[in-house]
Amino acid sequence: MSYRDDHDSAGEEEEELPQEVAELMQANVPTAMRGIRACKRCGLLKTMDQFMNDGCDNCPFLDMVENPERCGLCTTAFFEGQCAIMDPRESWAAKWIRCDGYLPGVYAISVTGQFDREIEEDLENRGIRWRCRPAPN
Repeated sequence: MSYRDDHDSAGEEEEELPQEVAELMQANVPTAMRGIRACKRCGLLKTMDQFMNDGCDNCPFLDMVENPERCGLCTTAFFEGQCAIMDPRESWAAKWIRCDGYLPGVYAISVTGQFDREIEEDLENRGIRWRCRPAPN
């Protein structure tokens, strides 16, 4: 079936989806309003169950799939605001919250928390930056 239903596609070869549409279909949004957490590295918002089942779409190297302890270390419930980003490369909002290099999804405006020293060292060794900021005193 075509992504456009404005014509009958019987007997026709299926159209290939444009890259942008294919990426939007992969967007992972929170499935519930309660229990939303933010990835400490990229700010992607999901429920704990979603992080447990799928990990972070932008940060697979954090190894959160099927690892509740790691999910707790790499996500936080302390974030402010939410922004749904559908086309990160073209969105001024995505540039403003620095997620223009990530996949479509719902992102936190700001993330408060800290990685464990071991995780921070691993990210630093890989040359990877993160978004979370320590809580103010």
